[in-house]
Parts: sequence; structure tokens; C-alpha cells
Amino acid sequence: MPPLPPITQALLLINVALFAADLLFGRMLTALFALWPLGTHFMPWQVVTYAFLHGSVGHLFFNMLGLWMFGSELERLWGGKRYLQFYFASVLTAALTQLVVGLLIGGAPTVGASGGLFGLLLAFGMMFPNRIIMPLFPPIPMKAKTFVMVFGGLELLFGVTGTASGVAHFAHLGGMLGGFLMMRYWRGQPPFGRR
Repeated sequence: MPPLPPITQALLLINVALFAADLLFGRMLTALFALWPLGTHFMPWQVVTYAFLHGSVGHLFFNMLGLWMFGSELERLWGGKRYLQFYFASVLTAALTQLVVGLLIGGAPTVGASGGLFGLLLAFGMMFPNRIIMPLFPPIPMKAKTFVMVFGGLELLFGVTGTASGVAHFAHLGGMLGGFLMMRYWRGQPPFGRR
């Protein structure tokens, strides 16, 4: 197993440390830094800070597992600067998508790195479409491009039908959208001009 690249390692450590600190301080960090729907509790910094907080050990574990699986490879390919740009573009579009959905149908505070992770997942599928991966659920080997399409389709289905409530499905899709737009920007493809 290759060594963990530095940005991915830092993101993992920050997320774990903030989860422990949030538990220690009685979820005070969540109250201040979660992404609240637009209104009295919303603050501008929350469009970034929410991505470093998690609601449970399971939530943290699966997001960090995905960050390690997909982010490490992308950081080695792109380098730290481009990797961070991509990750935060996905985090921001996930937050904006969640805020719009909150205006339309209401919502609760959002936490988790899932928006950034779904952007990384999309990029992994675009950069390594035929790489065979073995997801935990279901444990069936599949090509990365298939895995991305299945997860994206499930998120859309769950978001539209309200299945698995309490999960920010549209934020996940927003993260994928942000990642897709960033890839097109880098490639000079529409809706962006040549670079």
C-alpha cells in the first residue's frame, strides 16, 4: 500500500480531531459550524466548515474510508494544489445545493465531508473509468465508471423519493456537480472557454 499523500492525510487528521473535539465539547462545534439552512443560524463560513464535522463514528468512518480510497490516488495524480482546489469546489457546490434545497423543501443542519467525497468519487470514475473496485456494499467487483453511475443514480432516487431521510442526498449530488464542472473547467470544455 503506497504512503498516504500529505493533503489527504491532513484532511483525515483534521476530520478525526474535530469529531473528537465536538464530542468533548458537547456538540458545540456542530452548533456553530454545521451548515444551517438560510435564516437565523446561518453564517457564511458554514459553507466550508460543515465538511469537517460528522454526526457519528460510522459517518466519519465511511467518509474517511472514501477519502482515503479515492482522494489518495487523485492527489498523487494531480498534486496537492489542484487536489485541494477540486475538493473545495465540490464542498462548496454541495453546500450551495443543500442551501437551495433547504429553501425549497426545508431542512436541518448538514455536516460531513460527503459532498467533497462525492466530487472525488466522480473524478475517480472519470480519470480511471475501467479500474475495477470492490465496494463494501454490495461486495461485487465493478468498474469505477459503473460504481459512480450507480451511486449517483441512488442519490438522485433517494433524494427525490425522500428515502433514507436525514441524509443530504442533494448535497452529495451537488458535490458531484461541482466536481464535474471543475473537470470541465480544467479541460476548457463548455460552459467554460478554452484555457
